[in-house]
Amino acid sequence: MPSDQTNPSAALTSLRTLRLASLGEGATLLLLLFIAVPLKRLAGWPLGVSVMGPIHGAAFLLYAALVLRNTGAGHLSARETVLLLVAAFVPFGAFLVGGIFKRKAIALA
Repeated sequence: MPSDQTNPSAALTSLRTLRLASLGEGATLLLLLFIAVPLKRLAGWPLGVSVMGPIHGAAFLLYAALVLRNTGAGHLSARETVLLLVAAFVPFGAFLVGGIFKRKAIALA
């Protein structure tokens, strides 16, 4: 069975999954920072953070694991890995790293 290195279809699928995880992680970060935290601080409604905090935590852990998995499979360079992981800590960062995924998809096509 060919490895992901020699199977562009498997590599493309893996990177698409990573891109979806990136968008999900980014969306949960924005919901946490711009909806849940203000509701807690300004309206005294801590339930939003109690719900969104663990959801975002799980999304982040899944995303980080997928980044490392793709790096281990040779789909991402060390530079791309660092950029993707740093972007996870920056609001809107997940939406700014789309170029990495586009370049990879074009290279594999």
